[in-house]
Amino acid sequence: MNHNLHNDLTTIILAGGKSTRMGTDKALINIQGVPMLQLICSIAEVCTHQVYVVTPWPERYQQILTPNSQFILEVPLTGETENEPRTHGPLVGFMQGLAIVDTNWVLLLACDLPNLRPEILQTWISQLDTIPENAIAALVKNNQIWQPLCGFYRSRCLPQLTQYIHQGGRSFQQWLKSYYVYELPLTDPEMLFNFNSSHS
Repeated sequence: MNHNLHNDLTTIILAGGKSTRMGTDKALINIQGVPMLQLICSIAEVCTHQVYVVTPWPERYQQILTPNSQFILEVPLTGETENEPRTHGPLVGFMQGLAIVDTNWVLLLACDLPNLRPEILQTWISQLDTIPENAIAALVKNNQIWQPLCGFYRSRCLPQLTQYIHQGGRSFQQWLKSYYVYELPLTDPEMLFNFNSSHS
């Protein structure tokens, strides 16, 4: 793997969902004997030097955070109440995390990907320097839909993302429609299994 790319990549893990469909906190579900958020952090640390966990509730996950990961506190947008920072969905959490990042690329991960495989992520990372300059992101497509919570974004997309959110946009799919997205190959669709897709 190109070590420069390894240095030029930050991971953002989103751990802010209310998990209403599951009835339990997905980030704390045990997978292979460890809480899922801890598993995702450990895999991310194999792939990137810097790992941020964006969440409105850092105190909830303090005990399971891996040593090389840091919290970014997700805060309500102007006009939202303190009680419901997550009515706005993952796109806002991503924006708030992205504002901290200083690498060219960001690996964005949901906290509920129990089948995440570091070797597949590393294969994708090794391809990042071949992705066309005009691509705002590199993502997998599944059933003609982008999979936005396991893929790569150029950090320079922050101004466009911020503008979209301030205009009321909250959908990854709608936002991505306005830009060129590079399609990553996925040989193992099971890797993108998450608890939402299985219970929806």
